[in-house]
Amino acid sequence: MATDEPTDPRAILRGGLPDCYLTPEDLVVMFKLPSVETVYQWRRKRIGPPGFRVGRYIRFDPAAVRTWVTQQGALDDAA
Repeated sequence: MATDEPTDPRAILRGGLPDCYLTPEDLVVMFKLPSVETVYQWRRKRIGPPGFRVGRYIRFDPAAVRTWVTQQGALDDAA
């Protein structure tokens, strides 16, 4: 009896989550920012991509960052 269910338990647990979340340092490299402090300032001012805490660390969902970049482009086009 063949089923379409994944046999790997990680596939069930993952449930559509990305394999890797981005760090503030990743955003510095991606956007060629002057320092990681810029990412922290964006977070304090709530003007950057949405992030979340994992313990004491901040992580960013790559899909949320992509959406934020698209929204920024739309705002630039509207201005």
